[in-house]
Amino acid sequence: MNLMSDADDHRWDLHEGDKGYLPECDEAFDRKFEEWQARDWPGWLAKHLTFPFTVTREEDEDDAYFAPGAAKAPFRLGHEMDVLELAEEDVDRGVMVTVREKGKVGYVPLCDVEVTPKTDKNFWPVREYVVWFANRC
Repeated sequence: MNLMSDADDHRWDLHEGDKGYLPECDEAFDRKFEEWQARDWPGWLAKHLTFPFTVTREEDEDDAYFAPGAAKAPFRLGHEMDVLELAEEDVDRGVMVTVREKGKVGYVPLCDVEVTPKTDKNFWPVREYVVWFANRC
């Protein structure tokens, strides 16, 4: 089993430069992308995540958050919630997770959340999945 740590080579990750956010090393990114394509994401995540863990919803394709009162609805953009477990995989939204926010339980796409702080052991597995999901086409 190949566990990831903060000491692992994350050169595939994006960095900010004069030309925007770009991979530090194209070759490293290509190798990592090939690895991602062969990965069984739900199985890999189940092995590498420790539940429960706290996330913040950073993405939300639902435009309902522009409606009055939507910001107070649970599981919305900017909200902090606890991930309880992996849920079923959705063909369009990817791996779904079961979350709890203020006593309510729901589901959000894992690709829409971020783990903080970076020192949390769930940060890199979730980050890898989010970056892969954004680049999967």
